Amino acid sequence: MDNESSNVSQAEEIKVQANEAFKANKYGQAIDLYTQAIELNSQNAVYWANRAFAHTKLEEYGSAIQDATKAIEVDPKYSKGYYRRGAAYLAMGKFKEALKDFQQVKKICPNDPDATKKLKECEKAVMKLKFEEAISVPESERRFVADSIDYHSIGTSPGSSSMPTQVGIAAVAVAFVAVLAMMLGAAAATMVAAVVVVVLGTWWWGGSTGSGVFTEKVEPQYSGAKIEGDDVTLDFVKKMMDDFKNQKCLHKRYAFQIVLQMREMLRSQPSLVDINVPDGSHFTVCGDVHGQFYDLINIFELNGLPSEENPYLFNGDFVDRGSFSVEVILTLFALKCMCPSAIYLARGNHESRSMNKIYGFEGEVRSKLSEKFVELFAEVFCCLPLAHVINQKVFVVHGGLFSVDGVKLSDIKAVDRFCEPPEEGLMCELLWSDPQPFPGRGPSKRGVGLSFGADVTRKFLQDNNLDLIVRSHEVKDEGYEIEHDGKLITIFSAPNYCDQMGNKGAYIRFEAPDLKPNIVTFSAVPHPDVKPMAYANNFLRMFQ
Repeated sequence: MDNESSNVSQAEEIKVQANEAFKANKYGQAIDLYTQAIELNSQNAVYWANRAFAHTKLEEYGSAIQDATKAIEVDPKYSKGYYRRGAAYLAMGKFKEALKDFQQVKKICPNDPDATKKLKECEKAVMKLKFEEAISVPESERRFVADSIDYHSIGTSPGSSSMPTQVGIAAVAVAFVAVLAMMLGAAAATMVAAVVVVVLGTWWWGGSTGSGVFTEKVEPQYSGAKIEGDDVTLDFVKKMMDDFKNQKCLHKRYAFQIVLQMREMLRSQPSLVDINVPDGSHFTVCGDVHGQFYDLINIFELNGLPSEENPYLFNGDFVDRGSFSVEVILTLFALKCMCPSAIYLARGNHESRSMNKIYGFEGEVRSKLSEKFVELFAEVFCCLPLAHVINQKVFVVHGGLFSVDGVKLSDIKAVDRFCEPPEEGLMCELLWSDPQPFPGRGPSKRGVGLSFGADVTRKFLQDNNLDLIVRSHEVKDEGYEIEHDGKLITIFSAPNYCDQMGNKGAYIRFEAPDLKPNIVTFSAVPHPDVKPMAYANNFLRMFQ
């Protein structure tokens, strides 16, 4: 009995230390301390819920859901267990599951205004999702927005109208609300109607401009960067980057040209791209940038602009969370258009509709460009390659390896990537998986993909005659981490991630022919006072 009392007391002391680590944004340390407290007293729901919150801060939503579920099992009336699990579900875009948890929070705490507010936001998100599903067009019938835009003609000829289609969709929407009114009652139908007005109105405005030829005409007073003819030049890119640094916008006419040219270029590339670095030359690999434009500029100031003599690979997650994602993606795309061999771009898990809807890129694009660009970027992201191999020796991928052995490079090259990322299979695992410190495979701490050990890494390298894996996808305190007996390097290039993690950024510079990785770290630089997640969905910002 005395020993049990001692464990409970010691667990409380450790919990206090864990809370202090959490307040200092040392979430990994907090998780370790909460784990120690749980080992001493596993019947305290608070420890499980607090550890779930720390996992959420590290974007380990799968682990957060597991811990929050355990908190609920320990104490079914502990509202924070449902709250933490609902927040993790929201972060994963699983709105229907989140709604059930927030309904339970409201049931346990009926007079809590915060619970009421979050429940209402979650209800709106679910209703919007249902509406979007109701009006969605089957994949086989979907027309690409890119095919309806000719940037050459912008400002010179009238555009086609999609008004008849919009009238038809409007009729469907009205019928949808009417059916819901009969099924759910007037109150629910009113809420849906509000969502319908917002969604349909935004879509109508974006679609009714046709190819945008009247609205995108370059005005005589426009003094920003301009593309003369079809070629994106270094002078244009430098001018555009200077404009972006001064928080000036690029005219939509030129943004259209960059994104459309990028799409054509990417469509011709395989899912796995081979890169050749000649002897005596170097090659730089960068990790996640996540909309931190000013840190991207700092990389170029430290390591030089991309060129044929100074090539780069940016390894996915260019956008979301940081509030300068439009500036980042247009800069990277323009550099690729300027000189295709100067810069390579890989898809990350955040180059997807589901992530962009939640984490800010979609809202930022809508604010800085237009609704049409939301669709256009989504189409282009589906064209990004999934992985690269440098000199047949270094495998570079955003996430990681696979749930089965025996995957060959030819299998990756054969993946049909022109789609939104699925929830399982090779493409999903390339974008989402993470290394783990112990052998074998395990469930993903993110809730998508899997975790893989050093033995999995070693076998993949042996099967494909490779020397090293470089991946990104995870914040690291020093900007990088070397794991799996030196055979796997994680590289992350967004310092002080989300203005709160305090981490360094890093990039790897390889020298041919030996391709020995030289890792360079750097700190965050100041940026204008626009907070991360400024354009994210309202319900997600409520949990930041």
